[in-house]
Amino acid sequence: MDVEEFRRSLREDLEKNRRAFEGKYKAELDELLGLSREEIDRLVPGTTDLATYERLITVVKEASRANVEQAELKARVEELGDIAIRIARHVPSLAALL
Repeated sequence: MDVEEFRRSLREDLEKNRRAFEGKYKAELDELLGLSREEIDRLVPGTTDLATYERLITVVKEASRANVEQAELKARVEELGDIAIRIARHVPSLAALL
């Protein structure tokens, strides 16, 4: 990858992230990102892998960017499984969806 291609790709990624953080689920995303490691450990004891939490953030970020309906976001969160649902239920704005 040359420097110009890298810069173009980076600009596109930054714009995509900006749209996600300003999108439909901005509050939900902010609340998710505000959870501390200790809070997550309390919600899902014995789970040291934060991969599900990161996938949940990605799902909400993409839903926000793409402006998907609440039912679709709910379905995408449920597809992630029980751990993601437990974490999402700790976020008041997401808990209302589940």
